[in-house]
Amino acid sequence: MKDWTPILRDDGPARYLQLADAIAEAIANGTLRDGVRLPPQRKLADRLGIDFTTVSRGYVEARQRGLVNSHVGRGTFVIGSNPPDPQREQRRHADVDLTMNLPPEPEDPTLLARMEAGVQTVTANLLDLLRYQSSTGSQIDKEAASTWLSLRGLVPSLDRLAVTPGAHPTILAILMSLTKPGDVVLSEDVTYPGIRSICARLNLRLVGLPGDAEGIDSAALDAAIVEYQPKALYLNPTLNNPTTRTISLSRRQSIADIIIAHGLPLIEDDAYGFIPPHPPAPLASFAPDLVWHIGGLAKCIGAGLRLAYTVAPNSHTARELAHQIKVISVMPSPLMMALATRWIIDGTADSIRRFVREETQARQAIASQALDGFHFESAPYAFNVWLHLPEGVTRAEIIGRMAGTGVGIMPSDAFTVSGGPKEAIRVCLGGQVQRNQLRDALGLLAYLMSSAD
Repeated sequence: MKDWTPILRDDGPARYLQLADAIAEAIANGTLRDGVRLPPQRKLADRLGIDFTTVSRGYVEARQRGLVNSHVGRGTFVIGSNPPDPQREQRRHADVDLTMNLPPEPEDPTLLARMEAGVQTVTANLLDLLRYQSSTGSQIDKEAASTWLSLRGLVPSLDRLAVTPGAHPTILAILMSLTKPGDVVLSEDVTYPGIRSICARLNLRLVGLPGDAEGIDSAALDAAIVEYQPKALYLNPTLNNPTTRTISLSRRQSIADIIIAHGLPLIEDDAYGFIPPHPPAPLASFAPDLVWHIGGLAKCIGAGLRLAYTVAPNSHTARELAHQIKVISVMPSPLMMALATRWIIDGTADSIRRFVREETQARQAIASQALDGFHFESAPYAFNVWLHLPEGVTRAEIIGRMAGTGVGIMPSDAFTVSGGPKEAIRVCLGGQVQRNQLRDALGLLAYLMSSAD
C-alpha cells in the first residue's frame, strides 16, 4: 500500500518503535493485508518528515516481530500469519546476545529435522544423563571428540583429551593451572575479549604483541618472552576475532620454534578452525608438548551446547585440567555431550558445519558489496568484518544509530590489549538476521558513514 502513512507522536516511545507498532496495528485492523507492499523507506521518511534511518529501523523491528519480510529489488511486504508451534516458547526467540560473534542459523527443514532427531537420543537416555559424571567426559564422548578433532588433523590419545564446558571456562581452567596473580600472559594486540576478562579476573597482566596479516611478529614474541618472562601465550590463530586474520603456516612454524626454545605453554583457541575448507594445520601439530588446543563447538555447531574438545600437552596436564574444571563447573553437561556425540556420529554436526561455512561465505559477499569503498578487513569464512571507520565517524555514533537493526556491532575497545582503541568496530554477519535483513542493515551502515562526510 504505497499511500499508507502512519501517525507518529512527538512524545512516547522512540519513533522507530512507534512505526513497528503502527504496522502491527494496521495488520490487526485489516488496513494492511497479507502480501501488501509497504511504502519504500525513503518515500515514507520524506512523507513523515523524519530521518531515513528511523524508517529503516522501524521496518527492521517489524521484520523481527514477524510482521513483514523484505525482498531485494522488490520491497517490504506484509507476510501471512502462520500458527505458532504450541511447544515453542516464543520469548526464547528474542533472547540473543548481540555482543557475541554469532554464526548464521540454519533454516533448511531437512537439516533442522536431523538436528531434532538427535534430541531423541537425549530423551531415550534421560535418567542416565541426569547423573553426576566425569568432569571431562565419558569414553563415548571422548571418542566422538577424537573423531571431530580429526577434521583438524589431530588424533590425540584419549588420556590427553577432555570434553570441557566451552572454550571460555577451559581457558580459565588452564590459566588457573599455569599462573598465579601478577604473572604475565601474552596475546595478539587485538584479540578475543574473553581472554582480557579472564586475565583481569585472575589478576594477570595481559601484554599484546604487534603483528601483520600473517600473525603476531616472531621477533616481537621472542623479545617479549625475554623481557616479561610470561607464563603462557594465548592465540586465536584462525579467523581471529575480530580482525579475521589467519596466522600463515610459515608463521605458525616460527611461533612453534620460539615457544619450544623457551618452553612457553601456548593456549590455542581454535574456535573458527573448523569453518574454512582448507585451514592451516593447528599449532598443536607443531609443538604438541606445549600447546593446549581448544576446539570449541560454539562457532561450528552451536553456542548453546557450551562444549569444547580440548587436547592437553600430556596425560598429567589433562588430569590437572580435569581437577580445575571440577572446581569451576563440576562437569560439562551430560545432556549436551550426548547430543553433540549423536550429531557427530550420524553426520549432523558435519552438515551444520558445512551450512555455516557456505552461508558465511554468502554473507561475506553481501558485506563486500555493501561496504565497497570503505576500509575493512574480512575473510571468506569469517563471521564478521573488522571495519575501520572513516575520519570524522565515531564508533559510539555508529553503534547508537545501528541499534535495533538485528546486527551485532562491538567497538574496538573490547578487543584492544595494547595502546588506545582505534575508531573501528566488529560487525557480526551471523545470528538470527537473514540475508535480506543483513543487506538492509549494511546498506544503512554504509549510508551513515557516507552521510557523515
